[in-house]
Amino acid sequence: MTELFQYVPGSSPLHRMNPITKIGLTLCVCVAAFLTDNLFYLLGLLLFDLMIGVVGGCAKKAFSVLKGLVKVSVFLFILQALFVRRGTKLFWIITDEGLLTAAGVVLRLIVVCLPLTLVLSVTQVSDISGAMVQILRIPYAYAFTFAAAIRFIPQFMEEMSGIMEAQTARGVEFDTKNVFKKLGMILPLCAPLLVTSVRKSGATATAAEIRGFELRKADSGYKKYGFGAVDLAALLIAAALIAGAVLIP
Repeated sequence: MTELFQYVPGSSPLHRMNPITKIGLTLCVCVAAFLTDNLFYLLGLLLFDLMIGVVGGCAKKAFSVLKGLVKVSVFLFILQALFVRRGTKLFWIITDEGLLTAAGVVLRLIVVCLPLTLVLSVTQVSDISGAMVQILRIPYAYAFTFAAAIRFIPQFMEEMSGIMEAQTARGVEFDTKNVFKKLGMILPLCAPLLVTSVRKSGATATAAEIRGFELRKADSGYKKYGFGAVDLAALLIAAALIAGAVLIP
């Protein structure tokens, strides 16, 4: 799971794109997904997300994330289909409107989550924070906090995996099919994970102060983030996606 948040080196148009443009394109995809109720348009957005993965050279990761989201979405689809009672009854308590609503919710969830992971795959976290400070003029402290939160996600997952392996070696069986029993065994492991996280946060804060964290400004970075033809094309595509979500019934 940790490889889902790792940067994939490359020279694709997505890699060369300005980090702010990538974030803007991702947000526009999310906005378009929430503006439309058309299932075919949501499928089109899903295909667009997968195309981003193919163009960025991380198609394998895109389909891996899609597979994981589909597994989560099955449970959500069942809940929506059972609890939405409007429309024509098809069988038992399932209605046609319930199925359409469930399909829309699931597609919207996948369309929104998929590009967020892909952006991190084609963009280094340091570039995201640097562009936020240089272009958007966001204070460095906030940009650093955002970047640190993203960097810590795979580290926390590795720490949790190590803790679970240690407990497995002591005879704890985490492979049980009982969801509630498994949750009861995992919750106590949050305490050592929290202690480790606090220690790492303290070490990171000390290292940042030693390197002159408080002296960083918008012009402190050496790398410049310009806009090119690829960024203009991406912004036009983003505008077209939102326009299509609004105009297509």
